Amino acid sequence: MINLSQATPAELRAMIRNNELIKPTAGMANGYAQANLAILKKEHAFDFLLFCQRNPKSCPLLDVTEVGSPIPKFAAQSGDIRTDIPKYRIYKYGELVEEVTDISDYWEDDMVGFLIGCSFTFEHALLNNDISIRHIEEDCNVPMYKTNISCVEAGIFHGKMVASMRPIPQKDVVRAAQVTSRFPAVHGGPIHIGDPEAIGVSNIQQPDFGDAVTIREGEVPVFWACGVTPQSIAMETKPAIMITHAPGHMFITDIRDEKLGVL
Repeated sequence: MINLSQATPAELRAMIRNNELIKPTAGMANGYAQANLAILKKEHAFDFLLFCQRNPKSCPLLDVTEVGSPIPKFAAQSGDIRTDIPKYRIYKYGELVEEVTDISDYWEDDMVGFLIGCSFTFEHALLNNDISIRHIEEDCNVPMYKTNISCVEAGIFHGKMVASMRPIPQKDVVRAAQVTSRFPAVHGGPIHIGDPEAIGVSNIQQPDFGDAVTIREGEVPVFWACGVTPQSIAMETKPAIMITHAPGHMFITDIRDEKLGVL
């Protein structure tokens, strides 16, 4: 059986394309960047590009496709954003209408794909610093929460930031912040450490996306900006159609982690 953590991005994309791998991608292709996805029609693409530029913490862009092209030529020339993500979500007028494993039937010639940096990318660096990742340990999806932190508006797009959470031992919190701050292209350092209610999270055991994880005695909840933010924005702004990855189910790029790091 293939070791998913050591598999190449191309190998994993092929498995995903063939529906042989339908699960969250955390811990896969160690050393390579993973990306969130948002697809919009051309009429909304500039507004969304501006939204990403104004909100680089939650929406750091790794690639934008040409109009009508499903190939992210800078992130993965052999990739296809219609087929190479384990699970997609289809939003119509802000409502989640379907989850699918292939969006070829939804693709239109005026669509633009946005690949947004994912915090799964810096988890390899955390592991290299002996900081464990609970959702990988528990073989589940990372917990994600809608916060009370407003994004900067751009055109039609507005709403609240989504944050992912990882329990970190108190003694490792500063190191975790230092390590992840080296990766601004995949959300960078934490946006909040400690009391969840301070950012509008009333029940940490009931994430809005993903799965709850164990928080042990002596551990602190640490929150990072999350690329699921566009899904929250879609629910607020209600474009006719927005296609995204399902939370935790990422596009695996050919970009090396270290190329996104700041030394």
